[in-house]
Amino acid sequence: MSDSSLPDLSGRVVVVTGAHGRLGRVVARHLAEAGARVAGLDRAPHDVGDLSVVADVTDEAAVADAFARVASDLGEPDGLVHTVGMWAGAPFAETALDAWQTVLDVNLTSTFVVFREAVRRMQASGHTGRLVALASGQGADKGVAEQAAYSASKAGVVRLVESVAAEYRADEVSAAAVAPSMILFGDEEEGTRGVEADEVARLCVTLCGSAGGVHSGSVLRAYGSMR
Repeated sequence: MSDSSLPDLSGRVVVVTGAHGRLGRVVARHLAEAGARVAGLDRAPHDVGDLSVVADVTDEAAVADAFARVASDLGEPDGLVHTVGMWAGAPFAETALDAWQTVLDVNLTSTFVVFREAVRRMQASGHTGRLVALASGQGADKGVAEQAAYSASKAGVVRLVESVAAEYRADEVSAAAVAPSMILFGDEEEGTRGVEADEVARLCVTLCGSAGGVHSGSVLRAYGSMR
C-alpha cells in the first residue's frame, strides 16, 4: 500500500545499510512503498530489498564490491540511507581503547566509507544524489555522561554530514542526518518514551526526495515524547 505522504521515488535506486536490522527493515519497507528500488546491505545474510547484499560496511573493499553489484543489478544509486550503528556506555575512565575504537568504527567510520563510495558513483554517473545518516541527540545537541564513545561518534557523523553537504552542493549531492531519541518498535514496556520507528523511516524517505536538497547539511531532530 502506497503512502501519499511520502515522495514519489519511482525509478530511483536507494541503498539501505543495516538492512537486516530493525530500523533498516522499516526504512526499506517505506522506501519500497514510495516506489524506490531498494538494495539492502548488511553483514548478515538477509532478504531485504529488491537486491540483498552481504557486506561489512566498515570494509572499504567490501563496500566497493557491494555498490558495484547494486549498479550492475539495479543501476547506479540515487540515494543512500545509512542505518548501521551501535550504542555502548561505560564510565569514561573504565572505557577500554578497543571498545572506544569499535564504537567509532561502527558509527563513524562506516558512515565515511559508505558515503564516500556513494559520492564517487553519483559523481561518475551524474546522478542527483541523496545521502542520509543516523545521528542522535548526543551528537546533535550535547554529550551524555558515561557515553563518551557514542557521543563522540555521533557528533562526528553530524560534522561529516555537514562537510559532505557543503563540498558537493554544486554537484547536486545532498547529505543530511536524522537524529532520533529512543526508537520505538512497538514491543517496549508501556509508557516508554521516544519516537516511533515508522516516523524515523518516513523522515529518511523524505530526505531521499526533493526535500533532501532543501535540507542538505541539516540535522532533523526526531525526539518524539522524549523531551
